[in-house]
Amino acid sequence: MSNTPARRGPLSRFTVIDLSRVRAGPTCVRQLADWGADVIKIESPEGLNVSDGWGDNRHGPDFQNLQRNKRSMTLNLKDPEGIAILRKLTDRADVVVENFRPDVKFRLGIDYKSLKKTNPRLVYASISGFGQDGPYAKLPGFDQVAQGMGGLMAVTGEPGRGPMRAGIAVADSSAGNYCAMGILTALLEREVSGEGQWVQVSLLEAMIAMLDFQAARWLVRNEVPEQAGNDHPTGIPTGVFPTADGYINIASNAQPMWERLCKALGAEELIHKPEYKDRAARAKNRVACHRDIGQYTRRKPSACWLKAFADASVASGPIYKMNEVFADPQVQHLGIAKPVKHPKLGDIKLVGQAFRLSRTPSGIRSPAPERGEHTDEVMHELGYSDEQIAELRRRIVI
Repeated sequence: MSNTPARRGPLSRFTVIDLSRVRAGPTCVRQLADWGADVIKIESPEGLNVSDGWGDNRHGPDFQNLQRNKRSMTLNLKDPEGIAILRKLTDRADVVVENFRPDVKFRLGIDYKSLKKTNPRLVYASISGFGQDGPYAKLPGFDQVAQGMGGLMAVTGEPGRGPMRAGIAVADSSAGNYCAMGILTALLEREVSGEGQWVQVSLLEAMIAMLDFQAARWLVRNEVPEQAGNDHPTGIPTGVFPTADGYINIASNAQPMWERLCKALGAEELIHKPEYKDRAARAKNRVACHRDIGQYTRRKPSACWLKAFADASVASGPIYKMNEVFADPQVQHLGIAKPVKHPKLGDIKLVGQAFRLSRTPSGIRSPAPERGEHTDEVMHELGYSDEQIAELRRRIVI
């Protein structure tokens, strides 16, 4: 009898073999697990002394947030019998996700072409640093490297202060989310063709795709975007403005909202100032425009301005530290902090999904598993006896 809570959700009919590690791959698989997929996370046996990228941080916030809703199985992929067991798993699976360096899967004989011979319906997803082929294919991928090569660091931060990384692992997380989207797209296509396919995502491509309008400025107009700090590079006024007790965000690019902002500030004369008469004029005079707005916003506390702007239907908001984020009444109403009971950590909360479905919600059914917690369970599902499992464990195959 399984100790894992019953799976529910729109993806509960799918089985996913998770060969990924660190962040991008687990981010992808978490999307599938949260919506009910049966995820079997493959880890190295304890006796091999391999951390799989996590070291002693298994009970830390990051691991717990990324690895919930999964079953963990230990398997020695350097042993031919370990590979044979993996092949039994992949023959029964719908999806395999890996983020090895591109050559590793071929060396192990667990690449897409090899696995699809016995499971043509398999959707095989690979996440790499720079792509599965090309001049950089074998280089190690890392989030900050992708942020730099993808152009993000050149448009982030204040002018003249040098390149600046984003405060989150945006390349890793984006690659993971794009990969999940690719997997779901392939599963939908499989319903028509009956065949799986190879989904490929790289940190570099994901980073460039996330640049969106900044990348398009170069591709369409040959504009090289520069750093603009807290100011939006094209929507003006949009930025961080000082108040009597801190800072707030204001975004009032559209002409009607610009005029509502000026009225809420008690600065109607700015509406008629030639330098700010329309969006094009404000774009040419961004520094002066933001400076003039700041002369008004610094006169009152943040709360006063936020109420005034809300009443005037002007886009604005506070700038929170993390504890303030989860104390906000709207965040609490949305319920994105999800409770889960961990056998060692007790009652904790993790970050929930960013989208919801009206009939089939996501859920955090179980905390991140201990290494190999479900090995026996999965092996029994494959038909192995207790004696066989014990012998494989003795030989550090599992």
